Amino acid sequence: MFLRQLEPRSARTTAEVIKFALWPIAILTVLNRILIKAVNGNVTDDYRPVYQAALDFLNRRPVYTANFDSVDPHYLYPPSGTLIFAPVGVLDYEKSRWLFILLNAAAILIAWYLLLRLFRFTVNSVAAPALLLAMFTSETVVNTLVFTNVNGCVLLAEMIFLHLLLKRRDLWAGAALGLSIAVKPTLAPLLLVAAVRKQWKVFYTAIGVPIVLNALAWPLMRDPLDFLRRTGPYLFESRDYFNSAIDGNAAYYGLPPWLSWGIRIVMGVLVLISLWLLYRYYREDELFFVTTSSGVLLVAEFALSSLGQMYYSMLLFPLLMSVVLRNSVMRNWPAWVAVFGFMSYDDWLSHRWANLGRNLEYLRITFGWTLLIIVVFCVLGDRYLAARREGRLANGIDPTWVRPVPGPGVTSAQPEPADEPTDTAASSEPGRAPAHEARPKPSGGRRSTSADSRSTTTEEKRISVE
Repeated sequence: MFLRQLEPRSARTTAEVIKFALWPIAILTVLNRILIKAVNGNVTDDYRPVYQAALDFLNRRPVYTANFDSVDPHYLYPPSGTLIFAPVGVLDYEKSRWLFILLNAAAILIAWYLLLRLFRFTVNSVAAPALLLAMFTSETVVNTLVFTNVNGCVLLAEMIFLHLLLKRRDLWAGAALGLSIAVKPTLAPLLLVAAVRKQWKVFYTAIGVPIVLNALAWPLMRDPLDFLRRTGPYLFESRDYFNSAIDGNAAYYGLPPWLSWGIRIVMGVLVLISLWLLYRYYREDELFFVTTSSGVLLVAEFALSSLGQMYYSMLLFPLLMSVVLRNSVMRNWPAWVAVFGFMSYDDWLSHRWANLGRNLEYLRITFGWTLLIIVVFCVLGDRYLAARREGRLANGIDPTWVRPVPGPGVTSAQPEPADEPTDTAASSEPGRAPAHEARPKPSGGRRSTSADSRSTTTEEKRISVE
């Protein structure tokens, strides 16, 4: 059956034309990124300090000996992360690095599949090669593989967490998140999503797994306290190199602290308002709420914390993929200007206009993150103001072309969730999984326009890309 799919044949539909064009390009791009670019490497080598730390851990030598005055990559992972990384020190450096590249590539590919399934697409859909190509042409995936860091595995942990959270398998969702936090706390803000959904069991394993792993690693290390004494304080400092957070660029360009704090506070207020609007009006629309609120939390972390690096943007793929939902906040061109800023692999350094090119290259990531925060705020704020002006806040703030207002005499209902977690593995059509079972026809002779208008299905809330 698999070989039959590879049989050359002429496309008969538009969808087949697109798939026949995109699949070869996507697969060859993936192979190029893994076998050529990643193996070739770069001057920036995030893996060497990890490998050295694993060697030091296995040989009972001090691990936290980094010179923070240099601009070389430093080892910043906690004892629990050191314990997880320890097996890579068994092999020689080159073979160990290749294995780590393959591990991250496999994690990204599994995350790609889970992202498709999260939005009810399958590998037979047009979305599959399009998403794969988009991911492996982005800076965040390319440099994760080339620099050989752990972000591919963090993306996989995020996707597993989102799937299990929507299925309300709380302990396992927390375990996936906890394993990620044990390595690096980048995904820790997603605990807020579980909290507002009152999925408290997530916290048991999300906090318990790092505690247990740290307890296991602590007595096996020569210098565990140095993580608290030396590395911990450094993590809260804003360095002025390889740092695209607002505070990092402010330090690089010599801006006064009050201006840096002022920008961060304003952005923080926009984030809080966006999160409140999402919670107040969209928490019943589960897929939209979880993917959008997680994206807002993560982009706020990247832009407003002490350290933000471009390849962290990989964790925003669920927010970007939410564009297929009819009420997505990503359905406007400014949002994709922002995405270009922090996802594009283009280099804006210029030999002819050196200062302009350098500023564009160093600031585009920061501008992209902050613009995305502004776009989400403006979209949600505009929806809220329009709904209040039109007197339909009781029915939510989605535009009427997304969710028609119930007619007179019809009691409004809560917005139907955009995803039913228990159905994420089902599939009945080639290329697309079923959204819901067919609704029963209304009984009697009464017209059902109002009733149908308030029961918008998932199929109506996303783009058809078949």
